[in-house]
Amino acid sequence: MCGICGIVKKEGHVPAGVIFSMSESIRHRGPDEDGLLLGQGIGMGHRRLSIVDLEGGKQPMTNEDGSVWVVFNGEIYNHAEIRPRLERKGHIYRTRSDTETLIHLYEEKGLDGVHDLRGMFACSIWDSPRKRVILIRDRLGIKPLYYFSRGSDLVWASEIKAILSSGLVKPRLRLESLPEYLANGYTSGENTLFEGVKRLLPGSVLLWENGRIEAGSYWRLPGGSGENRAGGRVRADVVREFRDLFRESVRVRMMSDVPLGMFLSGGIDSSAIAAEMRAILDGPFKTFSVAFDEREANELHYARMVSRLFGTEHHETVVSPDRFFGALPHLVWHEDEPIAFPSSVPLYFISKAASEHVKVVLTGEGSDELLGGYARYRKTLLNLKAGTAYEKAVPGMIRKRVREAVCSRSGSSRSFHRLSRSFLCVESDPENIFFDNFSVFSKRELPGLLFESVREEISGVNPYRIQMEHFREIGDQFLNRMLHADMHTYLQELLMKQDQMSMAASIESRVPFLDHKLVEFVAGLEPGVKIRKGTTKCLLREAMSGVLPEEIIRRRKMGFPVPLHRWFRDGIFPHLDEFLLGERAVSRQIFNIDCIRRLLGEHRNDVRDHSARIWSLLNLEIWQRIFLDGEEAAEIE
Repeated sequence: MCGICGIVKKEGHVPAGVIFSMSESIRHRGPDEDGLLLGQGIGMGHRRLSIVDLEGGKQPMTNEDGSVWVVFNGEIYNHAEIRPRLERKGHIYRTRSDTETLIHLYEEKGLDGVHDLRGMFACSIWDSPRKRVILIRDRLGIKPLYYFSRGSDLVWASEIKAILSSGLVKPRLRLESLPEYLANGYTSGENTLFEGVKRLLPGSVLLWENGRIEAGSYWRLPGGSGENRAGGRVRADVVREFRDLFRESVRVRMMSDVPLGMFLSGGIDSSAIAAEMRAILDGPFKTFSVAFDEREANELHYARMVSRLFGTEHHETVVSPDRFFGALPHLVWHEDEPIAFPSSVPLYFISKAASEHVKVVLTGEGSDELLGGYARYRKTLLNLKAGTAYEKAVPGMIRKRVREAVCSRSGSSRSFHRLSRSFLCVESDPENIFFDNFSVFSKRELPGLLFESVREEISGVNPYRIQMEHFREIGDQFLNRMLHADMHTYLQELLMKQDQMSMAASIESRVPFLDHKLVEFVAGLEPGVKIRKGTTKCLLREAMSGVLPEEIIRRRKMGFPVPLHRWFRDGIFPHLDEFLLGERAVSRQIFNIDCIRRLLGEHRNDVRDHSARIWSLLNLEIWQRIFLDGEEAAEIE
């Protein structure tokens, strides 16, 4: 796990000081070692967190004659399998590093070599004879890679802050991304909140050659053809194949020359990983858990149960509200964009605690999007089923009156608010019943939230455009379409949270549920294998039957619960009014301050839970102060 950065120019040279500054801004990603490559029109930097081949893995790394160079972030889990094939072709290895396999594979197969790789990776290759730079990102987008182009110049890095450190980019808010951020809590697709700064999409390659840029995908997430793959075989065979693929995925992710452990919440995802690790390892391994003092946000007893079952060396950390909010500006700086999920903060603290014992952890990220683990999938399917029956049985005029009656009282109580999100009020098309129904700010609420001039400038922007594009990419199975859309959008933000919060503590995280072979298998299965009779993640639950306690297999998902509702209501964070209603917030002329004042009032009076909306607005303001105003994160209180 490392950090990479670089600049390529068609004409002129790249100053060493610029590359050094970019590299220094992401020192946390690789505190063990640094390296620079400087040549005519090219500069690349690398920060190393030493995991594999501690002595020989220094980067930038080159081939035998110095014509091809690479900086690389991630792990190639099958590099030892590829190496003998390349050696038989005449390639000479000087290290045991997986980085060197990237170089020789490129020499042998060019861009097609990426199809041979199994792992998580973001890398840049400098092909000196061709004056060519290639940027590559792994299939699922586990490792981040951003870029900015101006004229014939290209600048790239593992984190946006390194691109800003180049001095080539003036940070500005991309207003067109604001509706998507406010509706979803994050931006997806290639655009970020920074004007002109883009993500290299998962499974994509960007080629710069003599000042020209081309980008394209080398892998697409299988969408499921609609075939009942489970129905053609005995169900037990499907469960067995999933278990075998999952076990193999865990095994290859235990490749390491340094101490390794895992994050254990006590949920079925992390518990399943713990079970496979225990089956592979001879002795105990280290597990780490995090919680809050508040009872509703504490699931440590489940983690302790699993730890005792598998005999792990268990460590726990508890986060107070003061620690939580005290770290928030620092973590917004690390994440480069506003923090979408409050769980990012405890994730940082558990990463910090783990870093005192290990350098690598396995985590359960990706299971919910792959296997249908979120309650919103189940609720949406129930809404669709009930709504179909409702429309057939009840005349349209009566349905209209019911909708008007419920919606008019949606703000009066939690019960009416829940009903307003049901089939009684929500249209059954996917954009409304799934995406908008589980939004932070709905499409209906956005116009009243925004300042008039902003509302006019971005009118017509659909906050769910990218989600709907991915939803429509595959067949007619509604659950698989929801999962497909979330894998391309929601999961991408979760993976950035996982990467940036763990790297903030200089620790590498690996995600066994997102091995591309496992993903390809599960994506093609029928919906009933994933959710059946209201039970989510059926495939994983069946695979772990007899391995994990029934209490773990049957328990409802908690995630990383953060008691924001109580904290914001009870004034635990005393500076909320200053951040959201103060002079600086007003002067930005982005939001309708009266609308924000109403949200805060309703929340504090316990009329309605607006904690997700308040969190979104608070993080956006902190992000603007750090990245647009130039304020130091340490000075924000």
